[in-house]
Amino acid sequence: MVLKDTGFPKDFLWGGATAANQCEGGYKEAGRGLANVDVVPIGKDRLPIIAGLKKSLNFDEEHFYPAKEAIDMYHRYKDDIALFAEMGFKTYRLSIAWSRIFPNGDEKVPNEAGLKFYEEMFKECRKYGIEPLVTITHFDCPMHLITEYGSWRNRKLVEFYENLCQVIFNRYKGLVRYWLTFNEINMILHAPFMGAGLVFEADENQEQVKYQAAHHELVASAIATKIAHEVDPENKVGCMLAAGNYYPYTCKPEDVWKGMQEDRENYFFVDIQSRGEYPAYARKELERKGIEIKMEEGDLTLLKNNTVDFISFSYYSSRVASTDSKHNETEGNIFASTKNPYLEASEWGWQIDPLGLRITMNAMYDRYQKPLFIVENGLGAVDEPDENGYVKDDYRIDYLREHIKAMKEAIVEDGVELLGYTTWGCIDLVSAGTGEMKKRYGFIYVDRDNEGNGTLKRTKKKSFDWYKKVIATNGENLD
Repeated sequence: MVLKDTGFPKDFLWGGATAANQCEGGYKEAGRGLANVDVVPIGKDRLPIIAGLKKSLNFDEEHFYPAKEAIDMYHRYKDDIALFAEMGFKTYRLSIAWSRIFPNGDEKVPNEAGLKFYEEMFKECRKYGIEPLVTITHFDCPMHLITEYGSWRNRKLVEFYENLCQVIFNRYKGLVRYWLTFNEINMILHAPFMGAGLVFEADENQEQVKYQAAHHELVASAIATKIAHEVDPENKVGCMLAAGNYYPYTCKPEDVWKGMQEDRENYFFVDIQSRGEYPAYARKELERKGIEIKMEEGDLTLLKNNTVDFISFSYYSSRVASTDSKHNETEGNIFASTKNPYLEASEWGWQIDPLGLRITMNAMYDRYQKPLFIVENGLGAVDEPDENGYVKDDYRIDYLREHIKAMKEAIVEDGVELLGYTTWGCIDLVSAGTGEMKKRYGFIYVDRDNEGNGTLKRTKKKSFDWYKKVIATNGENLD
């Protein structure tokens, strides 16, 4: 079949995305160690734990921990990847659970069973011609590194992460070519326990700890990029940001300035990973806050010489900045912002803005002049299966259709270079933000509820066949 020119490159990487901690389960299988994400429960304590304000370092009888079993992809990945292949995936974004490879995180010798598991998973992707896109750390830190070292506030974690990278880049050479160093690296500022395993003490300067930990992650990311290129010059390494531009609520200069400041807080990370240096505005802001980042000799050179090959990001919604505290707030991927009166919202309050994706793409491409990769986008919704277990999720199709149109406009009309698109939660999984199963993103329904009940049976939704058609026509047929 000859594909028409649809505006998307002929080698465009259509696919879907998951994260180990939200889908694998098997939390103690084959020597895997405990990780931060395992002990984040569903319920009222989830957000303070995610924020590092409430300590949760092991399981208790009071809470339900959805990541322990999740959707059991650990035992079902072959069937799941076969379904992805049936949809026509060109790529599948997944992550490595650090504690499967190094159960404590600080060992010298890796866990062979963990290495073998991912090797088989990547080979299964390759069997179907699916390109693995692998996140090295997706909200995942071995618990031992938290309890014994204080997690990423400790410089030692750079060394442990480097060891992980040496092992996986060499082991999976030829199987994996696309790598992401840290998922949504800016989440360290908003969800520090989930993002970086940080638990704050009562007398700590939280901002100081977060930015020091961020520096360690940025150095680790640069080292990973260096190793990846040394091990295999064909490797492509990207950073990953929780994105979504801020609109000023009004044209009042103070609102415009606040929006610019909010955007800069996010771009800070990519500015360093893509441009290779701390931007002037960030140096001044850290100085104003009294934050002094401890650096080792050679850090700045490492950052400068090992910038990423492409910029990847998640996009769910745009945000609004206002200096007026009276305005209503809305949620959006942990971020709270002023509610936009011109936009509709999902059941969880995430405002739906396809044009905002085009705006974000242009802002990032103008700023960095590097290829972009949208690695998360989708609609979390409550799905209601009919008597046969079938879900008619036209609302999900509508959301994705409009965002794909916006992507195409950015490519064709604006000249943005886009490598690929992986929808978030291509199979229903545990929500990172809420821990819920009922907040579903997938093309594949998983019989599992918030309390862990269900058969885990997989059933194709209406959107499954729709996305299959989108991929087969390289984005031409969106009906």
